[in-house]
Amino acid sequence: SCPLMALSQVPSLVHGRLPSSLEEPDEEGIWTPLQLAAAQGNLPEVKALLSQPSSNPNEPPRGYYGQTALQAASLNGHLDVVETLLAAGADVNAPGGNNGGRTALTLAAGAGHFQIVRHLVIAAGADVKQPAHKYVGRTALQAAAEGGHLEILQWLLQHQPVTEINAPPANNRGRTVLQAAAFGGYDDMVEFLLHVGADVNAPPCRYHGVTALQGAAFNGHRTTVLRLLTAGADVNAPGGRYNGYTALAAAAEGGHADIVRLLLDAGADVAMVSGNKNWTALRFAVWRGQKEIVRLLN
Repeated sequence: SCPLMALSQVPSLVHGRLPSSLEEPDEEGIWTPLQLAAAQGNLPEVKALLSQPSSNPNEPPRGYYGQTALQAASLNGHLDVVETLLAAGADVNAPGGNNGGRTALTLAAGAGHFQIVRHLVIAAGADVKQPAHKYVGRTALQAAAEGGHLEILQWLLQHQPVTEINAPPANNRGRTVLQAAAFGGYDDMVEFLLHVGADVNAPPCRYHGVTALQGAAFNGHRTTVLRLLTAGADVNAPGGRYNGYTALAAAAEGGHADIVRLLLDAGADVAMVSGNKNWTALRFAVWRGQKEIVRLLN
């Protein structure tokens, strides 16, 4: 498979979205009636299901991408359902499904539901320091950064040690808080994170990882690239071991000639190879048919 697809194509539920049709759960049949009603924000149905003698507000996630009822309601912004489930004894810190393992707080933070984030932390005591699940997981801070939700990120930082800003990423497709913000090109957030001590040169995770500079270069975020270079980002930092990129290779792969020029001016080494393919930036550019970048690198 091509490297770009490997980095960017992750199953949708890992990023906290529901199946295309809630009425027709996927082939694994992962949604229980309560989880489905919670995801849809159907409060009367949630209350009816909870009133049954056999009800369990903590039905575990099913299948690879499942969510608890509380996680599903938190992700989709249904505060009234969240409150009802918590009152019925839902576990605020229950782990997510096997593939991404995101808690209710992480899902709400990533989706930008500030009221739910606040309620989960203040009223229900959600663990703001829950580590990232090893496969595509995120801490609450990392999820907020990935979603571009600066206000939530700043609020979460007030409820945990500032050192959590550099909490380690997931082993597979993980992102530190700064890597997530840079990958999305959220310049105000990048500026804030650098100001409060985010590590500009935190290494990429082993599988599909990027440094902050590599992520910004990959997606063509010129202002972010400039800011990171000014902050001392290593222009020649090695990429992740599996499907990783140097910053120059990332820009070439993404087809961003202006970023390639910037990185060359900053001392990027055209001879460096990336990841398990051991490709140079030129090889990526040729693979992608990026003729202008090929000329620059030659």
